[in-house]
Amino acid sequence: MAVATYCLVALDCPDPEALATFYQKVLGGEVKREHDRWYDLYVPGGARLAFQLAPDYRPPEWPRGDRNSQQEHLDFKVTDMESAQREVIALGAKPLDLDDRNGERGFRVFADPVGHPFCLCRS
Repeated sequence: MAVATYCLVALDCPDPEALATFYQKVLGGEVKREHDRWYDLYVPGGARLAFQLAPDYRPPEWPRGDRNSQQEHLDFKVTDMESAQREVIALGAKPLDLDDRNGERGFRVFADPVGHPFCLCRS
């Protein structure tokens, strides 16, 4: 039996509204402001991402993760890797590792506008 029920993933960042808007453009859904320090993104399908103000935020150093005590990454399934890559870069993502070994590996790694790593994964 489960001890808990999934609720959300919260990301620290210097500008919660801007980062919520970035992920809304990547995933769709609706952004709701809880207060100046916290925004929620309700994505299609029922998941929720939250964005919390961290004034002294420092991005993780991917892939090491030892620069910051909080390390995470998000995975997103895509049907067209090339198109998805162009779109996330146009939205402000930074490529971290694009070597998917000609599709063999099945994912590519990016950083969101404030440095959180995320992967585009072939569906």
